[in-house]
Amino acid sequence: MQKKWLAIAVATALISSVGVAQAQDLKVGVVSTEVILRDSPAAQAASKRLEQEFSKRNKDIESAGKRLKSDIERFEKNAGTMNDQERLRKQRDLQDRDRDFQRRQRELREDFNQRRNEELQKLLRQANTVIKNIAQRDKYDLILQEAIYVNPKIDITDQVLKELK
Repeated sequence: MQKKWLAIAVATALISSVGVAQAQDLKVGVVSTEVILRDSPAAQAASKRLEQEFSKRNKDIESAGKRLKSDIERFEKNAGTMNDQERLRKQRDLQDRDRDFQRRQRELREDFNQRRNEELQKLLRQANTVIKNIAQRDKYDLILQEAIYVNPKIDITDQVLKELK
């Protein structure tokens, strides 16, 4: 967020210091990082890779959760017919399984988030390289990532998406 405000402040200072006559020659572009991270082929490929990478673990955890849920329901239904020792033993076992299940879910989320962040960083590096190439080739004075409002004339997101392919 601070980077965005700093970029806006720099752009404002640059435009105001250039003067009216020179400001017309100033070439500015804006890129929507959100669109790049959502719509680029590399982002979609990364999403598929992550889905494939984590699908087996996710299915295993889901099935373990279903088994645990049915075992808990069966325990609650049959708890009245069990002796105290058996009920306590079964209750501890279910609590241990529930704790293990929650730990596995948390680890999956953490691993998934870490891998997703790695993929996003990789994609952002690629996008920044493309943006720098466009800036140099097309002689942009300033390219901002994100803005509150962007005139479609200066939005170069589609151009970046095309070059990311």
